[in-house]
Amino acid sequence: MCGIAGIWGPLADKRGVLAESCRRIRHRGPDSNGYWEDAPAGLALAHVRLAILDLTEAGHQPMVSPCGRYVLVLNGEIYNHLDLRRQLEHAGQAPAWRGHSDTETVLACFAAHGVEATLREAVGMYALALWDRQERRLSLARDRMGEKPLYYGYSGGNLVFASELKALRPIPGFGAELNRNALASYMRHNYIPAPQSIYAGIFKLPPGAWLEIDAASAGRRELPEPRVYWSAQAAADQGLAAPLAFDTDEQAVDALEQVLGNAVRGQMLSDVSLGAFLSGGIDSSAIVSLMQAGSSQPVRTFSIGFHDKAYDEAEHAKAVASYLGTDHTELYVTPDDALAVVPKLPEIYDEPFADSSQIPSFLVTQMARRHVTVALSGDGGDELFGGYTRYFRVRDWYAQCQRMPRPLRHAAGGLLRASTHLPGKGAWRGKVGKLGELLSVDLQAEFYREFVSYWPRPAEVVKGGAEIPSLFQQPMQGSVFEAMMKLDTQTYLPDDILVKVDRAAMAVSLETRVPLLDHRVYEFAWRLPFRYKVRGSTGKWALRQLLYRHVPQALVDRPKRGFAVPLASWLRGPLRDWAEALLDPARLRQEGWFEPEPILRKWSQHKSGHRNWSSHLWGVLMMQAWLDCHRGEGAPSATERLKETLER
Repeated sequence: MCGIAGIWGPLADKRGVLAESCRRIRHRGPDSNGYWEDAPAGLALAHVRLAILDLTEAGHQPMVSPCGRYVLVLNGEIYNHLDLRRQLEHAGQAPAWRGHSDTETVLACFAAHGVEATLREAVGMYALALWDRQERRLSLARDRMGEKPLYYGYSGGNLVFASELKALRPIPGFGAELNRNALASYMRHNYIPAPQSIYAGIFKLPPGAWLEIDAASAGRRELPEPRVYWSAQAAADQGLAAPLAFDTDEQAVDALEQVLGNAVRGQMLSDVSLGAFLSGGIDSSAIVSLMQAGSSQPVRTFSIGFHDKAYDEAEHAKAVASYLGTDHTELYVTPDDALAVVPKLPEIYDEPFADSSQIPSFLVTQMARRHVTVALSGDGGDELFGGYTRYFRVRDWYAQCQRMPRPLRHAAGGLLRASTHLPGKGAWRGKVGKLGELLSVDLQAEFYREFVSYWPRPAEVVKGGAEIPSLFQQPMQGSVFEAMMKLDTQTYLPDDILVKVDRAAMAVSLETRVPLLDHRVYEFAWRLPFRYKVRGSTGKWALRQLLYRHVPQALVDRPKRGFAVPLASWLRGPLRDWAEALLDPARLRQEGWFEPEPILRKWSQHKSGHRNWSSHLWGVLMMQAWLDCHRGEGAPSATERLKETLER
């Protein structure tokens, strides 16, 4: 795992700028850093390395191919690189190997087969930049599911790219203009969806895509459209069109265990210490079970616990670990431990990001890093196997709403939305308001968008902001349930879940791997008939059956619980002064990003205890804290004052 950055253009002091870029993303690669420049072409590449495979200088980057034509910087891991080596050797296309790193392997594949063919053959998680010195052509690529980030765009006449935005900020003139449309999208989702970023003119490369830029395009400051070498949507549709047939349920579970077991074994390849996160839930327990089944030594597992039983899962993780015989480490964190993370969030997440489970995610990665350098995660199971409880609610609500005549439904929606402004307490008001929004839409995708939205009309909250069209405006194909799974795989998974895990882990120099997101597992899951995913009101049916082969059902069967913190009470208590400062009406008006009135109304209702608007307010607060962190203020910021208070 590493960090990459590059500049192509007239900037004079590329070495000095990229040295500062490397310093700012040192957490992604603390073991070494490298620099390479093609001065005649005006291109420079930089790399910070977290050594995982081949810890010697033979794995150093930027890496130049033996023929001298290609130069590569790679962030991530290519799990099937040994197979790719053997194929090159069998075809007589292998160079004289200098070491055994996956970077050297994939560089040889690029030289032998070209960019797109290599991307289609590679199994892994990665973001990379490949420079062709002969053609003066730059290729940028990102892994299929979007596990690794890559930002790119133009700044001051220079094409720039990096693993994190903070690596681009040293470039003179970078970040002069923020993206109001991206902020509007953020207010709906609490994350900024690709291809947007918080900065105007800077984009996220979509998952499963690659971008090729030649010297003529770079000179004109043109950005060609990314090409797709693998599509989650297309793979899902192809799987649905060619379902697998099994004579028995047992055969289906056997097939799942084989494909997922292969992915787990492939992702255990490492020259450094390795472990896994274990919450005691279905997904992480299944991954750890398969790891332990294939290991001759106890697998290192990690979980965190909270003394508040409403948020604690550590006892369940401990029971699973004890049964499997893993080498288990748990850490019970106090409210002060969790609160101490809040001032760090704007720097860790680099652009506004407001999934509050970012706090426990950072704590568990921080704890795991004290013991291992690589950790496997159970993320992805809900999207692949229908595990989210919201899928069941939306399916049922949509069916009920569609039974109402359209004019009556829209009229009822307007009345219910208006009723949420009436006084009174109770969570029922939130449900009434949400139902009012849902009754007012017709398309399945828009229905789901409203269900998962925080601020349903962001343009009324963000001054001058308008959302760009998204997948939620496209007609859904097939069943509502499966359409939601596909939408989440293309939106929520890469832009929220994987961002949360990557930034939290990389902040402490921990590599994370996600076996459920091996594209072969994904393609298998979409060929698996729906009855093996959902039966009755239970999701992840086949994954559960697989787990029951390794762990008694009683240890893992319980209601699904998110990785949550008591955010609502924190905002009324220890975080209240911090929030008050960030939501100061005069500040909101002066900065000009938000319309203060709807925000202040929710803040007042939340403080009084009449409503729980914590998730809505968290989005605003994370934007305000990000502004404090990245735009600077003359006086100490509210977040700096919070940090000082918590440290006392």
